[in-house]
Amino acid sequence: MKNVEEALGEKSKELFEEAKKYLVGGVNSPVRAMKPYPFFVSHGKGSKIYSVDGKSFIDYCLAYGPLILGHANEVIVKAVCEQIKLGSTFGTPHELEIEFAKKIASIVPCAEVTRFVNTGTEATMAAIRLARGYTKRKKIIKFAGAFHGAHDYVLVKAGSGATTLSMPDSLGIPEETTRNTILAPFNDEHAIEKIIKEHGNEIACIILEPIIGNAGCILPKHGYLEFLREISEEHGILLIFDEVITGFRVALGGAQEYYNIIPDLATLGKILGGGLPIGAITGKREIMESFAPLGKVYQAGTFNGNPLSLAAGFACVSYLEKNKSKVYAELDEKQRKIRKALENAASKANIDARTYGAPGMFQIYFSKDEVHDYSSALKSNTKLFMKFHAELLKRGIFLPPSQYECNFISLVHNNEDIEETIAKMEEAIKEANKNN
Repeated sequence: MKNVEEALGEKSKELFEEAKKYLVGGVNSPVRAMKPYPFFVSHGKGSKIYSVDGKSFIDYCLAYGPLILGHANEVIVKAVCEQIKLGSTFGTPHELEIEFAKKIASIVPCAEVTRFVNTGTEATMAAIRLARGYTKRKKIIKFAGAFHGAHDYVLVKAGSGATTLSMPDSLGIPEETTRNTILAPFNDEHAIEKIIKEHGNEIACIILEPIIGNAGCILPKHGYLEFLREISEEHGILLIFDEVITGFRVALGGAQEYYNIIPDLATLGKILGGGLPIGAITGKREIMESFAPLGKVYQAGTFNGNPLSLAAGFACVSYLEKNKSKVYAELDEKQRKIRKALENAASKANIDARTYGAPGMFQIYFSKDEVHDYSSALKSNTKLFMKFHAELLKRGIFLPPSQYECNFISLVHNNEDIEETIAKMEEAIKEANKNN
């Protein structure tokens, strides 16, 4: 079988050498770094991306989650083209802001009022500020391994690229900035009870990914989200679901619909923008109206409610809503099929492996033990995972280049794509295990 460099291509290698001269590390986000070098994409269509070297890959990264309708979807392309003719940004209110916020209120269980922003990072940052302003408390609880964007308050034991690069904390963040950030292990009720017993009247919010998608794919234990809802209400603590990944993916109304737990606030992104940059904070009116101009919690942005992003996102979410009965059953069936095949392939190769997933998302950990939190995820065989990843690249299958990212499935991954993926995953596991 050809080596990884052959699979990536010579032109990508040349572009990476050029990129390193002008871009930090040759990339604009650490999660895009790959060994020996990343491939450069020329275009994407449907379930595939195509490199500048003429290689094609069935894509399970999907830009880290936004592209639930696949690359260059005609519904979204049409919406963006129609909007760009009218203008790309205005700096004034426009009608689509109302229509999209109204749609979110009809779909997302906790949503009454929404503030559109530009990224998931910006959404979680503003949501935490809002929680502190509303409760008049300083401390927050976050979970080890969860990634809520690259801002100072939450870049502590973060998942995503920070874990892959062995940098769960970042230089440049003063100690006093994170002094009020309390870390907890996911799925551990006793740990939360202990923290709240010690700091209950100081805690503004608990922020969590209901499914941790930035340490692979870690699911909440049965009853855990219910526990967080009950204990937060009991102590006047706001519960924030970071649904940047799970929003509109695991169910139309996100993880809060999927698990039937309604938080006080939710942050949205990725699918919300249909492939364009976006973020949003949504939740109960009483809390949300603490934002300026009605309240004293300041949040603003030139591109808030950007018409291009809203046009793409409105088209995407409207499509999902119209086809809801088919969409989520299909996404669930696809992830289950791939996970079953991965488990069978690992068993045949005599490899310990665990798979986890929800509609449209999945991950494999090469581990004999259950993965239920960050510490158990870190015990998995990451070297074997990266060998598996390299073997898949050689065979034209692209997963995010990290054990600690989630793999995503779109509606346009057809049966042929899935069957090809399953066959090549079995080959890749067998080959990766030879040198393990």
